[in-house]
Amino acid sequence: MNQKELEKYLWGAATALRGTIDAGDYKQYIFPLLFFKRISDVYDQEFAEAMAASDGDVEYAAFAENHHFQIPKGAHWNDVRETTTNVGLALQDAMRAIEQANPDTLYGIFGDASWTNKDRLSDAMLTNLIEHYSQHKLDLNNVPDDQLGNAYEYLIKEFADDSGHTAAEFYTNRTVVKLMTLIMDPQPGESVYDPTCGSGGLLLNCALHLKEEGKEYRNLKLYGQEINLLTSAIARMNMFMHGIEEFQIVRGDTLANPGLLENDALKKFNVILANPPYSIKSWDQKAFANDPYGRNLWGVPPQGCADYAFQQHIQKSLDENNGRSISLWPHGVLFRDAEAEMRRKMIEEDLVECVIGLGPNLFYNSPMEACLLITSTNKPADRKGKVLIINAVKEVKQEKNIAYLEQKHIDKIFINYKQFKNVDAFSKVVSIQDVLENKGSLNIAQYVSNVDVGHNTKTIDDALLDWNTQSEKLKQSMNQLFQVLE
Repeated sequence: MNQKELEKYLWGAATALRGTIDAGDYKQYIFPLLFFKRISDVYDQEFAEAMAASDGDVEYAAFAENHHFQIPKGAHWNDVRETTTNVGLALQDAMRAIEQANPDTLYGIFGDASWTNKDRLSDAMLTNLIEHYSQHKLDLNNVPDDQLGNAYEYLIKEFADDSGHTAAEFYTNRTVVKLMTLIMDPQPGESVYDPTCGSGGLLLNCALHLKEEGKEYRNLKLYGQEINLLTSAIARMNMFMHGIEEFQIVRGDTLANPGLLENDALKKFNVILANPPYSIKSWDQKAFANDPYGRNLWGVPPQGCADYAFQQHIQKSLDENNGRSISLWPHGVLFRDAEAEMRRKMIEEDLVECVIGLGPNLFYNSPMEACLLITSTNKPADRKGKVLIINAVKEVKQEKNIAYLEQKHIDKIFINYKQFKNVDAFSKVVSIQDVLENKGSLNIAQYVSNVDVGHNTKTIDDALLDWNTQSEKLKQSMNQLFQVLE
């Protein structure tokens, strides 16, 4: 199968669920099934290779050392395939057995889907799903990691398209992810963290970025935290599907219970990429005011908006020598009055390296304009005391209700970020003193206007004349209408 055929084949399973399962719930069934099939087929491949290497020694071929993951007796895909009644229970038992046999790597990875609810999933429907995925071997010979990983990302995108407004909880526009990764430029051996990692796209792309550049990507240390059980499981499966096994993704509320600690303090990271949930109101503001991890560096955000709680968590989690972060936010984070004092302190400490205004519809299923806030704990000498403001609001391709960055947009923004210089109507280097004199506002339009004033301009007299002409036409039309009605 080529890439397109594989994607079509994997997505075909979703059609079996239409009618009884909400489209937004497909992912909680499809991803665990796909992962179950993959590790079963890879186990068979490893078993056959061990048999060949040992002249048919069955006992040797079953040794744990010969397998990435252990498949206990009775918990293989083929065992479930032979089941004709209570198929959901057989699936659930097999998945739990595999999780228990691999506690360090697969605990909880199959999520908590209700496989035994026959009102939603009849035996016939589950049998159809299993037979659909049984058509092809998904071992490493037939489907290498890269191919399956790309297909997995394709499925995540398809599920995001079907999920409506909830898609933003697990999916970040991949073209924005590419730009964020380029700017952060993670290096082999560095630690990378996403505090609200969703399906793991930002973390994963850092590894793939190094791989594309021909650099060692397997020693990149990937860390993430995700509040949603299913989404954190999808992120872990996403890593395994791409052949990445050195990572740590924990489940939990990053603000209430940060899960990545070292000596009772927040663990530090070289690179942080984040697309945090924006403007959330349900969070524990009182606990943050007395945060035991010292994250209230610049103050306590208002109850109605936790954006600066996440931003301070990010800053506190950065390595003090070479930490750098990039976060995707709505534009309001740059100028809202309620957060002015915290923003001022962030700027006074010379942490902000660059802000990039992006166009609308880049957040999934939201028309809001987005921006990237880039910070550094140790800015290059020639950037100290300065902030680069980039107005890239027009560098976007709109398509129906979603937008994306084309390669030319990514290149233009990235090159300008690297060059760190003024470009007419696109970017401007400002001193932090200037920003502070503007009440700490980083409002992009305040520094770089890209309003095109060279075309379609009218004098006030012309505009007044047009207005009078149109008013007269409207008056005549109304009179004609009233005459007809009489």
